Amino acid sequence: MKPAAIGVRMHSGWGALVAVSHSASSTIEVVERRRVTVIPNGTAGVKQPYHFAKTLALPDAEKFIGSCFAASKDLAQMAIREVVNELSGRQYRVVASAVLLAAGRALPPLEKILASHAAIHTAEGEFFRDVFSKACHELSLPVTGFRERDLDQYLHAVFGKTATKLTQQVSTLGKSLGPPWTTDQKNAALAALLVLGNKKQ
Repeated sequence: MKPAAIGVRMHSGWGALVAVSHSASSTIEVVERRRVTVIPNGTAGVKQPYHFAKTLALPDAEKFIGSCFAASKDLAQMAIREVVNELSGRQYRVVASAVLLAAGRALPPLEKILASHAAIHTAEGEFFRDVFSKACHELSLPVTGFRERDLDQYLHAVFGKTATKLTQQVSTLGKSLGPPWTTDQKNAALAALLVLGNKKQ
């Protein structure tokens, strides 16, 4: 079976997932791409859990965020398992996964998060990235986080002189694949290539 890796760029309630396969002697192969929804339908507040929790007393806010996380993680697990099984049926073995990260500053306690609009937005970004990471971990799928602003640096560290060529190949894949092929899919694919490259070292 050919090795493959999953990359994801998360948003509030969903993620852009791309799976790629690549070896030193082959071109980059996008073997799967899809929008993964990780919030249950019809439940108030789940898309922006910290915004919603701001209206609650602190104990209720903690409980609400915890229940949202559990529900989102279950949905993420189902989606990842589905991708892994589908690719296995097509003779691809998913060996690793990657999630794109923000700056990665440590968050303050919940009470302070809910008192700051900026912190609420930061926390929600971390929330959904953490949902994906925990889902992969519980499926025993190795997961690595890469700060998005440092992608070029990571790529050059792993692929050396071929990094620029790989980035250009990924950038132009949309011509053959068709839409969507935005920054979401491009960077998710690059993150997946990074974990594949690390596996070969």
